[in-house]
Amino acid sequence: MLLDAQDSQLVLVDYQQRLMPAIQHGDAVLAQAVRLARIARLLQVPTWVTEQNPAGLGATVAPLQELAGQPLRKMAFSAAPQLLPRLRPPARATGGNARSLPRHLQKPPDAEPERPCIVLAGCEAHVCLLQTALDLVDEEFDVWVVTDACGSRAERSRDAAFDRLAGAGCELVTTEMVAFEWLRSCEHPAFREVLRLVK
Repeated sequence: MLLDAQDSQLVLVDYQQRLMPAIQHGDAVLAQAVRLARIARLLQVPTWVTEQNPAGLGATVAPLQELAGQPLRKMAFSAAPQLLPRLRPPARATGGNARSLPRHLQKPPDAEPERPCIVLAGCEAHVCLLQTALDLVDEEFDVWVVTDACGSRAERSRDAAFDRLAGAGCELVTTEMVAFEWLRSCEHPAFREVLRLVK
């Protein structure tokens, strides 16, 4: 199964000012997250950013602040409670009046298109990212974890998280895999711009 930009949402977990210096290869991890956010913007993929205890870990790092909207602040390690109301389209109310058909004969209202594929990256991979991913899997989303945009203070913790996520049914991908699957073709109107970002 390939990713489709029309079915995707990007979630970037806890790239924060006081956390990133402690992350193994933090600069490279952040560079991939910024690349993902730029590609998502070009391809009109909704993007969400979370912050864990911003009073303690600081705000989202500047490059991501410029690319994403208002961060979703949290104290729990999983961001699922803050994300779920945004990841699912709101149900539309059925209209009608006294002369309407009985409810069982009415056509269901057109739902907003769903985007069930969550492309997820963040820090720390074995804590907030892992718990968010597992909660989203429990909520029946398809979760794609972008491994080169994830980090932990220790590589062993990060790698253990990847093993557990794969075992739980998450797809493990890289930034380039996401970019080219969202594009699907070199004839895509945004191909050259995305290619510049990837290279």
